Amino acid sequence: MWYFSWILGTGLACAFAILNAMWLELRDNDDEQAEARKA
Repeated sequence: MWYFSWILGTGLACAFAILNAMWLELRDNDDEQAEARKA
């Protein structure tokens, strides 16, 4: 049953990485829009 926890852990790590990348892109996009509004 070790493989179940390994697959689950790998899946959660991948999901966390994907969500983190999406959040980073969203935050970066917000920063660009805020600077565009200032100019």
